[in-house]
Amino acid sequence: METYDENDIRYQQAKRQVERLRGFYGHLFSYIAVNAMIVVYNIKHLEHGESYFQFKNFFTATFWGIGLVAHAIITFLPNISFVKNWEEKKIRKLMEKKKN
Repeated sequence: METYDENDIRYQQAKRQVERLRGFYGHLFSYIAVNAMIVVYNIKHLEHGESYFQFKNFFTATFWGIGLVAHAIITFLPNISFVKNWEEKKIRKLMEKKKN
């Protein structure tokens, strides 16, 4: 098994990406669990003849879903080249500043 130096930039970047993924998957699990409970609650409390397909029943899922999509973009799109290049330049700049 290969060991990694914790000061290695690539190690730090990989560690940060794993932390982002863990946070996103936790967010996704919460979204699914909470919205499943809301659906069950809403179905149990429908009036006789009332349709489930009303905006009030989808309010939380809709707006929380927008936040979840934003979290997914932040998590999965840092691999785009311009973001990755910016990160690397910023890291080098901060390391040089720390040396001086």
